Amino acid sequence: MLTLTTLASGSSGNCTLVSDGHTHLLVDAGISARRITTALKAMDIDPKTLAGVLITHEHSDHISGLATLTKQLPFPLYASAGTARALLDKLPALTEDRVRAFIPGDTFEIGALGVETFPTPHDAAQSTGYALTAGGRKAAVVTDLGHVTPEVEEGIRGAHLLVAETNHDPEWLRSGDYPYFLKERILGSRGHLSNEDGARLICAAARQGVRTVVLAHLSKDNNTPQRAYDTVAMALMRQGAELDRDVVLDVAPRAAAGRRYTV
Repeated sequence: MLTLTTLASGSSGNCTLVSDGHTHLLVDAGISARRITTALKAMDIDPKTLAGVLITHEHSDHISGLATLTKQLPFPLYASAGTARALLDKLPALTEDRVRAFIPGDTFEIGALGVETFPTPHDAAQSTGYALTAGGRKAAVVTDLGHVTPEVEEGIRGAHLLVAETNHDPEWLRSGDYPYFLKERILGSRGHLSNEDGARLICAAARQGVRTVVLAHLSKDNNTPQRAYDTVAMALMRQGAELDRDVVLDVAPRAAAGRRYTV
């Protein structure tokens, strides 16, 4: 059995729990340590049993709780070599012995969970996506990418559950109040996926057999959960998928724990 629960998802903080019931891993720690430990306890998980934290990249909405969390708990931290260097620069109290660095594309095991890594195109030191496996089941987490690459497509191949980015509606973003440079960053090839781009990735994953999709990292200002859901739902239906029968589609809450998905 493999389970996944988003603890937060959005520009103000990102954190996801993946577990096989014995090995518990976090993907990112972009909310406060208190919120993380409180959420774990609410799921009957002792925070001291956390087996590790996988970091996608060093932006604050993915690591803001990390400094305190590493002081409180003894888990190892996993990050790409480039991200590891950036973390050590940004977090003075973090020591090299706590970090397990890898090259995106590497695979390894943490307890009973297999970890597959793959590079993602984002404006960070060495951004990484993750797929977690246990008992022949696979869950992939892929957010914060400006476009879909062959490495991303390969990384999510065979996933039964996919957490995928649908960050913004392009027209809302273009006509909104963000400064020009920020709009260009988000829309750029190392920015964030739009609803339409995320829908194309999700449709490809559905053709490969993904059965549960969680829309993630939605912009507070340039998107809504309903807008993202409707865009992806329409794309899936256009290719013949029946929602809730062929694909379960959901949206991760921005500032609270979502439902627990069992893969």
